[in-house]
Formats: sequence, structure tokens, C-alpha cells
Amino acid sequence: MLFYLITIIVVLIDQATKVFVRMNLALYEKVTWAGIEFTYNENSGMAGGFFPGYARAFGIISVLFVIFIFYLRRSEAWRGPLIDISLGFLVGGAVGNGMDRLLHGQVTDFIVRSGGILNVADHALEIGIVLFIIHELVQWLKRRKRVKSE
Repeated sequence: MLFYLITIIVVLIDQATKVFVRMNLALYEKVTWAGIEFTYNENSGMAGGFFPGYARAFGIISVLFVIFIFYLRRSEAWRGPLIDISLGFLVGGAVGNGMDRLLHGQVTDFIVRSGGILNVADHALEIGIVLFIIHELVQWLKRRKRVKSE
């Protein structure tokens, strides 16, 4: 249930913030709010603007990624609180950006960071990756401890 809850929350927040930005800012308009810089940008490629014009292809990759995660989750090994949270963020981020790519042919970005301009889905993907790495480290330590005790 945690997986689905996080996925839905990420998608809703991501899509709501993108709609808000598209309705209230002009393209490339810059605004600072609560010490955070926002710049409305549209990206027709992937992260960092690489491969511009291939948004729909990356949208299809997002769909395949989500299907793959649902396939993996059929196994008990891909369930548990930490992996559910991790995969919820990953799927939520993939769905959020995938929707933009398939529906609009581009992704709305607006949160300025030192690495570029991102959106909520991008941040969810980053969180999901970090939590996935932590999950895998914990699993590795458990396996190592089990082998030592045998």
C-alpha cells in the first residue's frame, strides 16, 4: 500500500505544480519565492536537455520502466517498507515526467538548482535512487551477516 500511496502523491504533486507553473509564469520567467529560484522551462529531451526532440521516445521508456517495476514487485524480494518507498518515488517520478512527454511532447521544469532546472518528478527520481541504493546496501549487509553466521 505504501508503494501506491507514494506513487500517487508524487504524481499528483508533480502534475499540480507543473500546471501551476504553466498557468502562472511565462516561458523562461524567473521568480524567487521563500529563497528558492524558479524558472519556467520546457525540455523536449532528457535530463540536462540531452537528446532534444525525443520526449515521446523517453515517454515510452518511462512506460516500459513502470511496467518493469510492476513485474519485479510480483516477487516478495521486491517488497518491504524501504523498497516500497524507493520504488514509489521512482515510479511516481517516471509517471510524472512520462505523462508530460507523452501528452505535451516536453517536460515542464521550474526548480533551479546548481545542476540545472528540475521539477518535482526529477527530485522524486533522485530520492528513489538514493533509497534504492540504501536498500541494496542493507540487503548486502544482511546477506553478509547471514553467510558469516553459517
